[in-house]
Amino acid sequence: MARRTTTSNDRIGEGGELHQAPAKGEVMTTAQGVPMSDDQNSLRAGERGPTLLEDFAMREKIFHFDHERIPERVVHARGYGAHGYLECVDPVTDLTRAAPFARKGKRTEAFVRFSTVAGNLGSPDLARDVRGFAVKLYTEEGNWDLVGNNIPVFFIQDAMKFPDLVHAVKEEQDRGWPQAQSAHDTFWDFISLMPESTHMTLWQMSDRTIPRSFRFMEGFGVHTFRFVNADGESTFVKFHWKPRQGMQSVVWNEAVKINGADPDFHRRDLYAAIEAGDFPQWDLGVQVFDEAFAEEFEFDVLDATKLIPEEQVPVRVIARLTLDRVASNVFAETEQVAFMTQNVVPGIDFSDDPLLQGRNFSYLDTQLKRLGSTNFTQIPINAPRCPVAHFQRDGHMQMSRQEGRANYEPNSLGGDERGPRADVDNGYTSVPREEAGQVRRVRSETFADHYSQARQFWISQTDVEQQHIVAAYGFELGKCEDPAIRTRMLGNLRNVHEDLAQGVADELGMPLPEANPAAIEPRTDLPESAALSILRNGPDSFAGRKLGVLVTAGSDGALVKAIEDAFTGAGALVEYVAPAAGPLKLKGGRKLVPDHAVVGAPSVLFDAVAVVPSAEGAQELAGRKTARDFVDDAFAHQKFLAWSADAQPLLDAAGVTPDDGCPELTAGTVAGFLAQCAALRHWERPVQD
Repeated sequence: MARRTTTSNDRIGEGGELHQAPAKGEVMTTAQGVPMSDDQNSLRAGERGPTLLEDFAMREKIFHFDHERIPERVVHARGYGAHGYLECVDPVTDLTRAAPFARKGKRTEAFVRFSTVAGNLGSPDLARDVRGFAVKLYTEEGNWDLVGNNIPVFFIQDAMKFPDLVHAVKEEQDRGWPQAQSAHDTFWDFISLMPESTHMTLWQMSDRTIPRSFRFMEGFGVHTFRFVNADGESTFVKFHWKPRQGMQSVVWNEAVKINGADPDFHRRDLYAAIEAGDFPQWDLGVQVFDEAFAEEFEFDVLDATKLIPEEQVPVRVIARLTLDRVASNVFAETEQVAFMTQNVVPGIDFSDDPLLQGRNFSYLDTQLKRLGSTNFTQIPINAPRCPVAHFQRDGHMQMSRQEGRANYEPNSLGGDERGPRADVDNGYTSVPREEAGQVRRVRSETFADHYSQARQFWISQTDVEQQHIVAAYGFELGKCEDPAIRTRMLGNLRNVHEDLAQGVADELGMPLPEANPAAIEPRTDLPESAALSILRNGPDSFAGRKLGVLVTAGSDGALVKAIEDAFTGAGALVEYVAPAAGPLKLKGGRKLVPDHAVVGAPSVLFDAVAVVPSAEGAQELAGRKTARDFVDDAFAHQKFLAWSADAQPLLDAAGVTPDDGCPELTAGTVAGFLAQCAALRHWERPVQD
């Protein structure tokens, strides 16, 4: 029998159960505060008799357990959050009276939740999917939620179609799959019948939907909002989050393998970075424009399937977001946080974007369903940090002590304690504007161009990015069982660009159909926009990235030290991978405890790799498939792969012939390898299917 370790205050019960003494003087209680004498055994009638109904402690414990899970979000279920702050760097009081931008250096508390859209709570992080980028700002005039995505456009133009979109992309109802994947018939059936979705699918099939990290992706408010200044003057505004660490994505084969090796890859990355003090940061930028520009712009600024190129309206940086604290309890914070597009503060107002208008209705209803009470704003993660005063009363989970006789307004009871009143001068005021027209269900003709900006996105990508888009369409449409769906989608893509359509047709082994009729003839004169490319907006250093170093017993300690010093000195993270997880001794006497065994740390988990085994260790690794895959995958994924002379047998066994992106490594060449890694990939390396 295994021995139990007890403290001097622990005791063993008559049945052999361990009763542990309270830690730090804390006594376990029920939720009602009643001290517990036994948390091991239910109350029975006799030692082997039935459990008694009067056992309130057991019933309460089981009751709470049965209700620990709240309904997960219908979309954006898979999420991860962190705390931080927004700091104003450029006050724009001439444009908005919003509190976060009142003065330079002002900080506003923030909570951010990143998420995927289609998958459930247990789905993997690296699914090809849009990423939610939701920011809650706790201002002194209430909470402002900027609920956006990592893509500036959306699939649909009107909220009426949102349930259809989600039903189409979710698992098919007659079979219950696929999970967290749009590569199936119902999604592409819907998309191919909705030409307005074509622009969004270009973004979806790009590497934007398989980001390397939450830290390395952009965010967008998607919709057109309004800034309102203290004089009531308004301008249109679009919001952008620009990662200060630069953009970066993975390649598809890499994403598939990361999901197998570490389905929590994005969560772990964000947590580890913050805990290490490498705080992620984004610049908050705005595109501000007036009614005159909106009238002259080629597309309708109220159309959520369109963007405004940064070359036409430059992004002005006005604040900086820093995430510096992980969530202390994922359920209490990340899962219970309630974002709503209608949460705005004085200085922010809405436009007539029909998708935004529908979201403003939907989100409040959603929170009631998920969180179970109209009082969800009292949950700490949702509670405003400013004073709250109103006559909303009672309801499930009411936790505020509301005093006084009158719970209505106006009232004359209580003298000076009559309760809160509206502030005509300083309270939130919507922008006065004229609204007129026939009441009918209609889509504006200004929303009818579905392909021109999709073409602009395509021509703005580098050759590498275009290849990835073609391959992604080929993979997704290749999963469709109905050939008519593939044919219809190819007909839509012909309206975007012939090279795109032909490339996808070649991937599918299909002839090109005729182009589908377009409501408006697509434009071919829109210029390239460098801002639409990931590779044109990558980092200028390897800072914030991770180097995986494959070592064995007897590896050159001086070389390992040179690698570690150079990369950590440049702000990168170095992790060691070895044949086993146990400690080993390097040449020179240093003892090293690896971070990973090679069987559990494939090279897909790293941004670049260095292979520096001893001569004997390389021979051993050459006989292990996991080690050969470590090298082969890094090479196939076009990563920078440095190697020491002793590693040659392993490279030979993996079938890797070094190229310019695979430098031989010595203590004197480490700096050159580090400089190469700033490019993140050696895209010149041919890739074999």
